[in-house]
Amino acid sequence: MADSANRGTVRSQYIDEKGQKAIESYDKLDVDGKLAFLYYVYEKMGNSITPAAPAAAEPELAPILLGNFYTISHQDQLNVMRDIVNGADTNYSRNYGALKENNQLVVWYAWAQAMGKSVIGMPEGYSASEAITGALSQVEGLDFDQQISLLRELAGTMGYTEVQEIPTQAQTGKTSSL
Repeated sequence: MADSANRGTVRSQYIDEKGQKAIESYDKLDVDGKLAFLYYVYEKMGNSITPAAPAAAEPELAPILLGNFYTISHQDQLNVMRDIVNGADTNYSRNYGALKENNQLVVWYAWAQAMGKSVIGMPEGYSASEAITGALSQVEGLDFDQQISLLRELAGTMGYTEVQEIPTQAQTGKTSSL
């Protein structure tokens, strides 16, 4: 995975210090730990996440992720999720990377709702590690708006895209011209 092609390189200035610490804890998790973290977040607050921005979410923009995904084997689904978290250059990861954060949240929400049914579930007897539960408690300690901002931030760091962020004036030292 090349950082230049992945969106996960810049963090938002809209996340407060507590939220940044939660992101740092999440970043330290391995790929399966990140998937477990997302599952637990959606299990605890899933009904609040999608309604937070109903007009901004457009699930019809993700037919491969919210259609074809359900027809592949559970092992392939797990591999797709891992690829998206890792920012791998795959068809599914590119489709995910092309979405705005609100739509990315819809994808994770839909997958979480279908887990154990049409989407691979948690392994039987799975127990979250201390690192995962620690990251979850940090998120639970945030107010609702910060939780949503943090989830948008995390969702936006996943997937593959070749679209680069436009450098800011502070980064380039140049003013924009018309």
